[in-house]
Amino acid sequence: MTDPKNVLVLMSDEHSRKILGCNGDGVVKTPNLDTLAARGVNFRNAYCNSPVCVPARAVFATGQYLNTMGYWDNADPYDGEVMSWHRRLREAGHQVVSIGKLHFRSEADDYGFTDSKMPMHVIDGKGDLMGLIRDDLPRRGGAWKMAQLAGPGESSYTTYDRNITALAQTWLYEDAPKYKDKPWVLFVSLVAPHFPLTAPPEHFYRYYNDENLPWPKLYDQARRPDHPFLKDYRGSFIYDEFFDSDDSVRRAVAGYYGLVSFLDENIGKVLHALEDTGLSENTRVIYTSDHGDNLGARGLWGKSTLYEESAGVPAIMAGPGVPRGKVVETPVTHVDFYQTILQAAGVELNEFEKRLPGTALDVIAEAQGSPRIAFCEYHGMGSTTGAFMVSDARYKYVFYVDYSAQFFDLKNDPEELNDLGADPDPANVELMEYYHSRLEEICDPYAINARAKNRQAQQLDANGGREKVIERGDLGFSTPPGVSADFS
Repeated sequence: MTDPKNVLVLMSDEHSRKILGCNGDGVVKTPNLDTLAARGVNFRNAYCNSPVCVPARAVFATGQYLNTMGYWDNADPYDGEVMSWHRRLREAGHQVVSIGKLHFRSEADDYGFTDSKMPMHVIDGKGDLMGLIRDDLPRRGGAWKMAQLAGPGESSYTTYDRNITALAQTWLYEDAPKYKDKPWVLFVSLVAPHFPLTAPPEHFYRYYNDENLPWPKLYDQARRPDHPFLKDYRGSFIYDEFFDSDDSVRRAVAGYYGLVSFLDENIGKVLHALEDTGLSENTRVIYTSDHGDNLGARGLWGKSTLYEESAGVPAIMAGPGVPRGKVVETPVTHVDFYQTILQAAGVELNEFEKRLPGTALDVIAEAQGSPRIAFCEYHGMGSTTGAFMVSDARYKYVFYVDYSAQFFDLKNDPEELNDLGADPDPANVELMEYYHSRLEEICDPYAINARAKNRQAQQLDANGGREKVIERGDLGFSTPPGVSADFS
């Protein structure tokens, strides 16, 4: 694109790309996001680069993989030291404003925005210290909140999202028209559908309080995969122990679906404000989420795995210069958004930025079908070993430093029901060797695993050691500004 545009970046939290109308979910109601996809490009095979909040958001800000910059887990928040697209925009003279969740270290740091309204950061500037424990994993005491807070109602998160939406609308009406010399960039970051799975009643009851709501796949105990990485996660994040009936599972699924519709409603309000002000004709809109959610599949809740439900995210781009109604199957990841945002706003990439792993979404959309590998890594809470994924949307290879690899044929098994990792067929072994070589082109997983664990051990010692951190308690989930943290 040669003509610079304003950029509206919309981010949600924990929205699996599977649960989106334009991606084929026949139950969820997402009319505003579906309309956005219809007037733009929908990247159907988008991934985060680490399936947990703090690292995912650090990658999104910097366009760099964790293994090149750090910020390994939810106790290692972004501090502004690594260059971000927001700082680059500000240095180039643009107004770049954030409203809502950032999940960086604290308000005391400078992240490069010209203004940050109602930012949500990690608790006490430290975040989830329990995630620093990578051996003999502790059982998470706050896991009860997943099941017992699920259902109709309001939470501190839904209140926070309503306020974010109102501020975003106000900014578009009152502030955006002031900036005419250079394009502005507005980052609106909502928390739905992140748990607590408490959905506003109008969304919970209207469509989803239904006994025929889709049941989580492979949920029955006898059908759950028994890979040791999953056993570690289930044994630490004991979410499923608190689901005591089929009805409690359905309420959680209904709560998540209701929150996705609540998210869609709020996005619609922001997009309507953009339209009402006449700014849509000169504004690119980008939507994604920081990561997905397992939502009971395989007996897993939350994120932190490399299955499609958790690692896959929505990615939609619309506005001037963007093809309408285009679906792109080429894999993309969050590192691609750094270049996308800068180039849309008319900021020329410097030599360092040209060497970053990402590619602008415009370029990917134009070259649809070109071979491309998506990369994701995990070093955080509920895991004892580093996990690494490469996928070209045909096959997915997941490598664990201390455990056996997983391998999926996404074309013939899109729900990842059949792990081919132990299949001795020579053709399968050859494929796995090929994808492992692609992984090694990106990083040395053994060295990266050691670096992450060394950093975490140092942080654990600095925070009083294992017992002190466990005594502090489990966050369950971070809290919005003005709300006290609950470690129970």
